[in-house]
Amino acid sequence: MNSRTIRPSEEQVRLASTKALILERPDIRRAIKRMAHEVVERNRGTSDLVLVGIEKGGTWIARELAFELSKIEDAETSFFPLDVGNFRDDVPRTRFERDFRPWEMVQARTILLCDDVLYTGRTVRAALDALAQFGRPASVQLAVLIDRGHREFPIRADYVGKNVPTSREEFVTVSEDQVEIERREDMQ
Repeated sequence: MNSRTIRPSEEQVRLASTKALILERPDIRRAIKRMAHEVVERNRGTSDLVLVGIEKGGTWIARELAFELSKIEDAETSFFPLDVGNFRDDVPRTRFERDFRPWEMVQARTILLCDDVLYTGRTVRAALDALAQFGRPASVQLAVLIDRGHREFPIRADYVGKNVPTSREEFVTVSEDQVEIERREDMQ
């Protein structure tokens, strides 16, 4: 019998993925509740705090954190969405600028920047650039649901729901109901 290597055609090579569930809705709620308590403790309340959610994933994180902070402090906590598309250095700038101009909400206040996943740090860098056009905050803190590592910028989250070490071949998918990690490999 003649042994030879058979190479698949391009049509035969397909992408396979394996998924693992990292967090379910109750786990997400607990993580956000814990982060909210950490925010209150570190800031001694929420009186000078403004939450800003990086669109899209960070918007619902900011909303959920604002809700938890309001329950803890028995006071309304504001949150705003922030589109950082025009400030990214790794994607084309084709988006329209949203009318987010809360000058009085940013100036000399503590900004809690919220996102779903912290990966390279490029999105957070873009968000800091976007915030700078609205005024000069007293300080900026960062809250993320998932920190997966692989930084390209020296950025670290102040509040983390869960650290999930990943490889660069893995992807973290976050929704309000679950967090999954997916690994994609070429199957031959």
